[in-house]
Amino acid sequence: MTISLSRLALALAVAAPAWAQKAGSFADGGDSQVSAMMMFLGNDQMVYIMDKAEGNAAQINGHPAWGAVWDIATHEVALQDIRTNVFCASGMHLPNGSFATFGGNAAITVGGAIGSVKNDGGFSASFDATYQDYDGTKAIRILDPCPAGSDFGSTDCGWFDDPALLSMKKQRWYSTAEPTGTGQIVLIGGFVQGGYVNRNWPNTDPEFEGGAADCTYEFFPNPDNADAKTMQFMIDTSGLNSYAHTFLLPSGLMFLQANLSSTLWDPATNAETRLPDMPKGVARVYPASGGVAMLPLTPENNYTPTILFCGGTDMPDYAWGNYSWPFIDTFNYPASKDCQRITPQPEDGSSGVYEQDEDMLEGRTMGQFIILPTGKLLMVNGGINGTAGYSEKTLETQSWADMPFGMSLASDPAFTPAIYDPTAEIGSRWSREGLDASKIPRLYHSSAILLPDASVLIGGSNPNVDVNLTTYYPTTYALEIFYPPYFSASVRPTFTGAPTTLSYGGAYFDLTISKDSYSGKSNDAAARATCVVVRGGWTTHAMNMGQKFLQLNNTYTVNDDGSIVLHCSQMPPNSNIFQPGPALLFVTVNDIPSNGTHVIVGSGSIETQPTSDVKALPANVLSNSASGGADSSSTSSGSGSGSGDDSDSSTSNKAVIASGVIGALVVIALIGTLF
Repeated sequence: MTISLSRLALALAVAAPAWAQKAGSFADGGDSQVSAMMMFLGNDQMVYIMDKAEGNAAQINGHPAWGAVWDIATHEVALQDIRTNVFCASGMHLPNGSFATFGGNAAITVGGAIGSVKNDGGFSASFDATYQDYDGTKAIRILDPCPAGSDFGSTDCGWFDDPALLSMKKQRWYSTAEPTGTGQIVLIGGFVQGGYVNRNWPNTDPEFEGGAADCTYEFFPNPDNADAKTMQFMIDTSGLNSYAHTFLLPSGLMFLQANLSSTLWDPATNAETRLPDMPKGVARVYPASGGVAMLPLTPENNYTPTILFCGGTDMPDYAWGNYSWPFIDTFNYPASKDCQRITPQPEDGSSGVYEQDEDMLEGRTMGQFIILPTGKLLMVNGGINGTAGYSEKTLETQSWADMPFGMSLASDPAFTPAIYDPTAEIGSRWSREGLDASKIPRLYHSSAILLPDASVLIGGSNPNVDVNLTTYYPTTYALEIFYPPYFSASVRPTFTGAPTTLSYGGAYFDLTISKDSYSGKSNDAAARATCVVVRGGWTTHAMNMGQKFLQLNNTYTVNDDGSIVLHCSQMPPNSNIFQPGPALLFVTVNDIPSNGTHVIVGSGSIETQPTSDVKALPANVLSNSASGGADSSSTSSGSGSGSGDDSDSSTSNKAVIASGVIGALVVIALIGTLF
């Protein structure tokens, strides 16, 4: 594809100052036009944004827009048409680099009221004539990311969104999505009808809640047209089991955490093995919404997953109330600062237990972890008091007019981010040194995602039933870019030789680092260089579904001219460790990263992933005379990690979506070759 000279000039004008951005600062990212409730990085050029169906001023095809795509280089937005209500959906990548979102809310109209064309029973709607949104509770939406300059409303680059042709077995709102090692996605739980928490009070019907809850799971794709199956863990965690935290483990089992409970679950057999409860009575799932992430997978820990939980709330069970509202004024209740770790399946075969970690610097609800290319974790967004969600009242404050923060159930925004170092000693893991405060509250319906230059895009905040620009915490369209501490370096590693795909095992590949992109003795720099693969995930509600960081094994050759060749192993030969699909490949030197290069991990198809024996890496080769060519003052990493991208991986999967119905089974040709 050709790019106009005017766009190239604009891209250069916007991109060049990023190298000089102040470390630890926030910068203007433009206007998203739809509030960024959900985001994902489609490729190395574009970020996709989704909002619930609501009265946004931005219009597309005669109705308010709730889909957009943001150009990383220009900060411009193109609107996209999404037919169904994507409110509080889940989402995930597919092995070929496409993305899917699952479920959402029924059709609504102005003020969040039920849409004009009612479903049977009249409790929800299939369509609304004003907002022109369709029922999204069973919807499966597919998108194939396209490069900058594309027609994002075209069939090739827009959303496929037609529940009559492609849908789930069950209605799911606030469900969880997690891929298996084949790339097939398991969809877990959710609301059928919406509300604050997934229960009535008293909670006498935990499995069905009178038809408002769903405690089943199903798979996508579903080639056998199998019915959804009941999951006991979802029944047992009734009430606080929305967006259950779910992580695939190397064994093929999944670790789930909801309410105060934890389990190992086998998606192949539906067998469960319970683990200890969350300590101190701190809930982490929505709407407690603690920050949760899998810590970096490294050769040092033998790629053994450990999950970190920070924040949330220890509100007593009664306080959570019911579908309608909480039973206390949550906005006055302090969020927790407690952090816990668990290794669900330790290498020694013992049972996983929670371990006390270092407290956060303040309590947070809706705080969100972003794994940086250096292996440190950025915590952004959230509130000091309360929970996620919105409501016109609580049991204690019965009038909307008396609600002190509009509809928000949280207060006191956490404006200043913090950085967590998982390898530091307890007592030294958390820091906000050198980090500026944002001026924008980021509470309910905020999101954040890692960009290819290792900055972080932050958007959203909308604790309102419909667009409200004048309330205490208004609907927010302003995007920000946060620059972690490694942006203190004006020169970052650049490399050549990046592959477009990574395999599970097989021959190593070579990345050559330029001598002019680092400083100091080459032997020292090579010893502190890493090859890392980072997947930012699909972000909503202070979570990044699918987010992972994996450091590849590597050795190095230091050339006399100061260039460094990193010999990087392929991915470990077990696709359960890092599921197939899109990711960013970074090089770091002295805790300063390159730009990330977009790669596809695995075969690109939903299948048992091919594996190969790991080829041995060559021995390290040193050169005592070699040095980097950059000035040492230009390669200081500050107190954080860094980014930089050197290779162009703007290629996009091209797709034709074809669909047909054979009996009751929908057969769809998903973007490219999935099978």
